Amino acid sequence: MEASGNTGTDSIFSIQQKRSSIGTTRKVRTILKSLGLRRMHHTVQRPDTAQVRGLIDKVKHLIEVTRL
Repeated sequence: MEASGNTGTDSIFSIQQKRSSIGTTRKVRTILKSLGLRRMHHTVQRPDTAQVRGLIDKVKHLIEVTRL
């Protein structure tokens, strides 16, 4: 079993914010900030970990995710 928490592959997610955070709760805005998203159409790359997958699942209605 791996101690790093990786899913076994060294894949990376490319995450782009597609919708505005205006009108969302403070929790959603905090999640976007923790992913590194600052504004609409901003794209970041994050490793494929359980923590990142959980954050993505919480704001999936605001973002677009592709695996690199």
